[in-house]
Amino acid sequence: MAKAYWVSCYRSITNPDAVAEYAKLAGPAILAAGGKFLARGNANVAYEAGLKQRIVIVEFPSVAAAVACHDGPGYQAALKVFNKAGERDFRIVEGMA
Repeated sequence: MAKAYWVSCYRSITNPDAVAEYAKLAGPAILAAGGKFLARGNANVAYEAGLKQRIVIVEFPSVAAAVACHDGPGYQAALKVFNKAGERDFRIVEGMA
């Protein structure tokens, strides 16, 4: 079974305090669901239409596990705290087997 990856690219952050509070809830929810943080922080270099904003990449055992985490109560509680604290592009992609 191929692994899956959350890729979250922040286009802008309008409320850094809310993002920090979101992270306090999201991190434990992601880890409890089997997620492993591979990268998080501001991009060092951006090409093409990329922005030098925050990016987060999380590895999960499968697409099903990644979706279950996103849709689960722990992460959904974190999203309520995020509450439009920024604009981001969030995707789940299956890895290559």
